[in-house]
Amino acid sequence: MEDCQSRLASGTTALDVVEHAVAKMETCGLYVAGRGSAPNSAGYVELDASIMDGSTRAAGAVAAIRDVVNPVQVARGVMESTVHIMLAGNGALAFARQHKFEEVADAEHYYMLPVGVTADEIKKQKHGTVGAVALDQSGQVAAATSTGGTFAKLEGRVGDTPLVGAGTWADDGVAISCTGTGEYIIRAGGAISIACKVRSGTSLHAAIDQMLAEVKGLGGEAGVIAVTKNGDIAMIYNSQGMKRAAVSASKPLVVATFED
Repeated sequence: MEDCQSRLASGTTALDVVEHAVAKMETCGLYVAGRGSAPNSAGYVELDASIMDGSTRAAGAVAAIRDVVNPVQVARGVMESTVHIMLAGNGALAFARQHKFEEVADAEHYYMLPVGVTADEIKKQKHGTVGAVALDQSGQVAAATSTGGTFAKLEGRVGDTPLVGAGTWADDGVAISCTGTGEYIIRAGGAISIACKVRSGTSLHAAIDQMLAEVKGLGGEAGVIAVTKNGDIAMIYNSQGMKRAAVSASKPLVVATFED
């Protein structure tokens, strides 16, 4: 987090910072994304990620991609090197190889259980996601999200994370990244529903609360991190806890999992 703060202070763009933050979380193995992902019902890992630049609304995503070290970097590659928003499955992997993104050399030994997850739990429908939002010196915002998906998911399952507008959104006013059970987030309208409410005058916290209430009403759990162009930060969830951290030029570093 301090690394991201120093990058923003030095003038690095919000887009570069969210990519950097998510890539670090993908490779560390501590979270349910990248290295910390669990196999699907067919016994191999499928990864999802998306990234969006609020200043241009350019976006890129990959879904059900296999054995790349940093799916978020491939997602940005899709954004910058194709006319598409999302590539999936074998096509996404072929693109990653063509553009020489780093692949996992030994999948059998690379992936690991993230902190707080037991071997028995990967057989249950649990979930996890990493995300980052940022506001840079020029007043622009960006968002990125990455996940290995729900544990025990069916082969080919895709949740909200790679869906621009559901798991990730950034425009000229707000950047949003969602976590939780993607099926419920999608059905509740996800990130873009929050952004539309903010654009119509609803406060950021109230807009998130309304989306999370929809998720809860459907029977799901979710969490949201967001930042506005005015520097308002929100980290709200309807589950027992959510690993989260935030820092700004005017507020000290906050790190928490459960209620403060």
